[in-house]
Amino acid sequence: MAEQKLRWGVISTAKIGWEKVIPAIQLSEKNKVVAIGSGNIEKAKQIATDNGIARVHASYDDVINDPEVDVIYNPLPNNMHAEWSIKALQAGKHVLCEKPIALTAKETQQLIDEVKKHPKLKLMEAFMYKFHPQWLKVRALLDSGVVGDISTVNTFFSYYNVDSNNIRNRTEVGGGTLMDIGCYAISFTKFMLGSQPLKVSSMMERDQKMGTDKMTSALLSFDNGRTATFTCSTQLAKYQRCIAYGAKGYIEVEIPCNAPLNEPCRVILKANDKEETFLLGPANQYTLEADAFYNFINNDVDMTPYLEDTLGNMKVIDAVVKSATEGKWVNV
Repeated sequence: MAEQKLRWGVISTAKIGWEKVIPAIQLSEKNKVVAIGSGNIEKAKQIATDNGIARVHASYDDVINDPEVDVIYNPLPNNMHAEWSIKALQAGKHVLCEKPIALTAKETQQLIDEVKKHPKLKLMEAFMYKFHPQWLKVRALLDSGVVGDISTVNTFFSYYNVDSNNIRNRTEVGGGTLMDIGCYAISFTKFMLGSQPLKVSSMMERDQKMGTDKMTSALLSFDNGRTATFTCSTQLAKYQRCIAYGAKGYIEVEIPCNAPLNEPCRVILKANDKEETFLLGPANQYTLEADAFYNFINNDVDMTPYLEDTLGNMKVIDAVVKSATEGKWVNV
């Protein structure tokens, strides 16, 4: 007998939902979006029509209390992530929440404390990149030791957006470079080095009108003298790259985050004076993410390592903000 699909409810009509995540879930053999809710009922109806979603609700509460919904996808503004993820857990729903999962490590801990009260429920931060074949290849290369132990990682991630009405450029909802894409740079680094940084030193350049950080750079210090650096910006030409360096060579990920749907990604390995390029994909990393979450739920996987990584990421974000504000090294 075929396993029953996991039934998803989406709260809000956020662009990432209707543009990327909802269509990706509908492609899955394991998952299906069955409900969407928003105060903007007309937009919700249009998204439902475009994506074959059966039910449209006029509020987020109606979605999380829908008895035909198993899991909530939460792409609300950053300042609403923790609040509505907690409400969904309290309503008995699993939660996939967009990054960053909260605004601070304190809020993240509150989320983790809540999910512990519901041992049958799963909570996961939506770092979709981890499920793309290119990052599985990176993991295999790192584990093989082909470039030796990684000593330092460098990440650059940027795009250009100066629309003051765009949610990414609004301070009151948790916008800004660090929250939007810096969280990825931190996550890439931890993925590559396999541990949490001990301290950080950072700088932020803020937009004079919008108040958000338009560029953030940081130096992360790890144990055994290992380091990482990243620069992220919402007001520079579109570009992204992540490179991990070892004594025997390096691993370069050309498009670490926004993997294209219809083209393979390139992972470049330079080791022992030889260069090799791996073509991975094409793949829909959002579908893979939903399928992975299905498997976590269906197999009752212990999510503790994922939640510890999520909390660790937010602790680094807190430290980056504090360091930039105080102009000194800050312990994570």
